[in-house]
Amino acid sequence: MKSKISSLILAAVLGLSGATFSASAFADEGKMVGPVTKITLAADGKSATAIMKDAKSGESTTLTVTDALTLDKFKDKRIVEGDEIRARWEKDGKNTSKSFKKTAGC
Repeated sequence: MKSKISSLILAAVLGLSGATFSASAFADEGKMVGPVTKITLAADGKSATAIMKDAKSGESTTLTVTDALTLDKFKDKRIVEGDEIRARWEKDGKNTSKSFKKTAGC
């Protein structure tokens, strides 16, 4: 009987700790849909900064883009200033982009 109760308590504690960890992991992510107001490529071509304006609130946010696919789209002019973008980023002080895509497709 004691082993069943201790197993139940252990399962409850592990379940609660897992729920707390996953909630805090999602708390550090930003999302936005809106137009790009400015794109600046770095001299080495390995990063870029993009300033976006939130369509809902009107706030501007500066994102750091480092993934090769999005950088190629900047260089090829497939993503330009004025395009509406759906973006997700990590709130890590630099706002590092996790996803940067056009809302109307590629």
